[in-house]
Amino acid sequence: MTHARGGSDPDPAVFGGRFLTQDPPSTAFPDTGMSPTDAGRLLDDDLALEGDPWRNLATFVTTWMEPEARRIISDNLHRNFIDHAEYPISAEIEQRCIRMLADLFHAPGETTGCRTQGSSEAIMLGALSLKWKWRERRQAAGASVEAPNLVFGGDVHVVWDKFCRYFDVEPRVIPLAEGKYTIGPDDVAPYLDENTIGVAAVLGTTFTGHMDDIRGINQLLLDTLAEQGLDIPLHVDGASGGFVWPFLYPDSAWDFRLEQVRSINVSGHKYGLVYPGIGWLIFRETADLAEDLVFYENYLGKTDATFTLNFSTGASMVLAQYYNFVRLGREGYGYVIGQMKENARALAANLRETGRFEIIGDDLEQLPLVAFRLAGGAASSGGRAYDESDVAWQLSAERGWMVPAYTLPPNAQDVKILRALVKETLSRGQVDRLTQDIVDACKTLDAKGGAHPAERAQVKRGPGY
Repeated sequence: MTHARGGSDPDPAVFGGRFLTQDPPSTAFPDTGMSPTDAGRLLDDDLALEGDPWRNLATFVTTWMEPEARRIISDNLHRNFIDHAEYPISAEIEQRCIRMLADLFHAPGETTGCRTQGSSEAIMLGALSLKWKWRERRQAAGASVEAPNLVFGGDVHVVWDKFCRYFDVEPRVIPLAEGKYTIGPDDVAPYLDENTIGVAAVLGTTFTGHMDDIRGINQLLLDTLAEQGLDIPLHVDGASGGFVWPFLYPDSAWDFRLEQVRSINVSGHKYGLVYPGIGWLIFRETADLAEDLVFYENYLGKTDATFTLNFSTGASMVLAQYYNFVRLGREGYGYVIGQMKENARALAANLRETGRFEIIGDDLEQLPLVAFRLAGGAASSGGRAYDESDVAWQLSAERGWMVPAYTLPPNAQDVKILRALVKETLSRGQVDRLTQDIVDACKTLDAKGGAHPAERAQVKRGPGY
């Protein structure tokens, strides 16, 4: 075929992208390459169909950083963090961050820790150290090291169940109940015995943003040590709350101020305000890291100790975390996190004033979020023919807001809630706009009823980590 004026077919490289009329490579490895323009446009076209990160109120993960921080990230994407001999300054900056976090969490003396890809890796490492240290104590006492168990509530992230399955530890999961979405000492006590490697408590749950009674659990473990001789450590999962409580609730003791808290994980890419992925594991003292987890190698040019689950990784997010620490300091973090909390309070007040929603626990210490459910509970209440999943779907369909709807863990599985994260990019004006969009979505549902089951399935997902 020739062009209408007698020439050859137009060159798509001149007039448009080749994939305007061709399917993109998706199954077989391509035989040939393509121009940078075509490759870039192919990806841009695909990603244009994704949600807008600024309207993603489901994720805890940071979606904005300052231009200077983005430059640091971009300039150092090629730098392999694990090459300590070649990049000693990057390794030193990691250690600076660890020391700063240990100070923030009130470590009593010399400590240790590491950067990780996120809190999931940090939790795996922290829980492995609990298991290894328990094994050391049992072997020193001449006791069996069979059947270790780990105690935690149903409010934890799924990574705790993963750890137990992957590393052969019995999970002793404390059930929740309607109206009780965290755990305390009375819940924990019946699950403890000589094979308990530790207790995991959550600082800022993924589900409702509240904290377990860490102070009460710590006292229970101190009493257990005094009365039964069982030294059971406490690990705090501060994935979300570790960068919130020190600034919003500085007098609330949950960290190394409590004697049985031996390790803490925190996500730098959540309220640490860094892009994914960066997490941190901090031990109370160097002795709390099981030595058997540390490996020594010298094939990168010098002898290095490593105890992370992965090896090669980029240095850029470690550097970005340090940028935030020195850029913001305590004052800056307090301001940023405080503004998030103020906007969360405003959103909660707005939703309550509509008369359509029940707000969950906004009078308690909580992450900058709003957990809420339709007033009246069950979807059929008051003749309403839709539930929280329908609201989430309609809100996404009408306005592009991503607000997750999900059921709570057993034994609160009959409770379904919505949860809106309030982050640095959600301004007060957007809070008001979001409120109106939620009300408009409900009005649409009032008129038409709930979504089709196939549509509703799109939003039947658990909360993000």
